[in-house]
Amino acid sequence: MSEEVDQSRRHFLGVATGVTAGVGAVFAAVPFVAYWKPSARAQALGAPVEVDISKLESGAMVKVEWRGKPVWVLHRTNRMIDNVNWAEPKLRDPDSEQPQQPDYARNDFRSIRPEILVMVGSCTHLGCAPIDRFDVGPADLGASWEGGFYCPCHGSKFDLSGRVFQGVPAPLNLLVPPHRYIDDSVILIGSDSGAA
Repeated sequence: MSEEVDQSRRHFLGVATGVTAGVGAVFAAVPFVAYWKPSARAQALGAPVEVDISKLESGAMVKVEWRGKPVWVLHRTNRMIDNVNWAEPKLRDPDSEQPQQPDYARNDFRSIRPEILVMVGSCTHLGCAPIDRFDVGPADLGASWEGGFYCPCHGSKFDLSGRVFQGVPAPLNLLVPPHRYIDDSVILIGSDSGAA
């Protein structure tokens, strides 16, 4: 009879020890798993960003940050819209065949609406920040320059739709991030579900 008691005690102690070890392992693992979870700041950096364009004047550009990258929202003038294809014969990818933009922005304007351009302001060569050069015929860019973006780091040039010129270090057009219009005056950058 004492052997039966010892067996049941042993079984009970074995199960109790196993359960206790399992619970202890879970409690010990929680801080390690939580360590790998992105911080609230990191999660916010990846979250979509709303941009109010209601007061963005024609010819003006606003810069915001999305996922740690500069994003430009340019309200193109009528002249810019009319001249969007001025450099087409000089462009490396004039038809935007490389996947640097969502399908809905794969057009001459590389945008949902011709007057509003949304793109990442980071050169596709080494990530420098191109500068806006909307002036026509400046001495340093030549008399045929009709406006666009110029990267001062290594001389890459982009047209008014962010398409890269031939013969410059940048290999690709500037990136157009996913975006959509929430209404006529607010753009949501980072989300394109229901793009309109």
